[in-house]
Amino acid sequence: MKSASDRPGAAAPLVIESSVVEGLPAEGALLLRMSGSLDADGAHAWSEELRGHLAKADRAGLRPVLDMAHVLLGGAAVLRTLSEATLARTGRPDLIIVRARPGVREAVHLARLAGVRLYTTLDEALREMARTVTRVEDLPAWRSQMADPLRPSYEDLHKEVRALRARVRTAPVIGMAQGTLMVRYGLADSGSAFRVLREASQRFNVPLRVLVSAVVVARPPDGAVWFPGRRPLPVPALRILARGGRDPRYRRQMIDAVLHEALAIGRAPAGYVQFVDPAVNALMLETHHGCDETFLDVLVRGRDEGTADAAARTRGQAVSVPDVVTDPLLCDDSRRALLTNGTRALRSTPVVSGAGSCLGVITLHWEEAGRRPTAGQSDALDVLAGDTAAWLSWYHRSVLLDALEHVHKALSRRTP
Repeated sequence: MKSASDRPGAAAPLVIESSVVEGLPAEGALLLRMSGSLDADGAHAWSEELRGHLAKADRAGLRPVLDMAHVLLGGAAVLRTLSEATLARTGRPDLIIVRARPGVREAVHLARLAGVRLYTTLDEALREMARTVTRVEDLPAWRSQMADPLRPSYEDLHKEVRALRARVRTAPVIGMAQGTLMVRYGLADSGSAFRVLREASQRFNVPLRVLVSAVVVARPPDGAVWFPGRRPLPVPALRILARGGRDPRYRRQMIDAVLHEALAIGRAPAGYVQFVDPAVNALMLETHHGCDETFLDVLVRGRDEGTADAAARTRGQAVSVPDVVTDPLLCDDSRRALLTNGTRALRSTPVVSGAGSCLGVITLHWEEAGRRPTAGQSDALDVLAGDTAAWLSWYHRSVLLDALEHVHKALSRRTP
């Protein structure tokens, strides 16, 4: 039987990306980020893969946490898979699910699967894990979260629409990468290409979206090695992002640190980080804080003009908007979205590489008109942007190229 990835026009297969979350008082967590869709045909294969990840977590003494924010479809297939996984873990700590989409969450809630807990956010789940006892016999079989109503809220629906719009922008790149690899290595179907991309994404902890974009824009390999003569690069000297012993190989950890530091420097209640996706030559939202769903929906759609983000990217220098109501830089759609978000002033700082190319934008929002960073804050934001550019350039030339090299070797072995 063919899997969903082998059928023409099928939905994107489900992908699991794993990473370890440290910092709990007694233990760590193995975070399993999932994206794609799950139907009856693919349920068995995904169930086996999930059980493998859970077994790995159990052997390492880690609590498994499933981030299902980007699982598009599921229903009975999700329930069957989760049921099989939890039954196989009898006597182990509960399986934690965070950020499940409304349809998946409601199905799990109604089924009341023993050994499964639902949480709205990862932070909420980690806080609960830190507070509760770890003895399995002391944990209740099921606990309904008051913040997790039976029916999806308008906020949930906004999030689902936003996630779908984001996928509309990125899904074509996945198809382009699969097609590129099929032609380059003489593969019989797109599923073979996708499986290798997924495996490289998991092994090197590189988001699939980032990996497929690199496949599309990188020069084609010419020989057994994709990037001959490449040597290991030392981690650049970082001034702000070096704090806290952060691991530069973990992209999500570093991006979250960028936003955390920016918010602290600017004493801003809201902000977000965008990086340029080279395959589509557009800013893509990476992380955010304090922004409402209506604004994020507009942000995910992307605009080439009429925003401070676009202006900062084009000019290669910081752009401040002291008053959202009157500033002529903003288009009407951007102005309305900002005011709905409660934003009256903002600043967008470009992340510029040593070669002068804009790699992304860091944007801060304030609720009071007239707010501008002080000279000291502006200097610190510029230092942070320089750190971000140095780290991102290193990441692209080391971790990402390692993943591409792995894809090339894996597919070259399959070529007749």
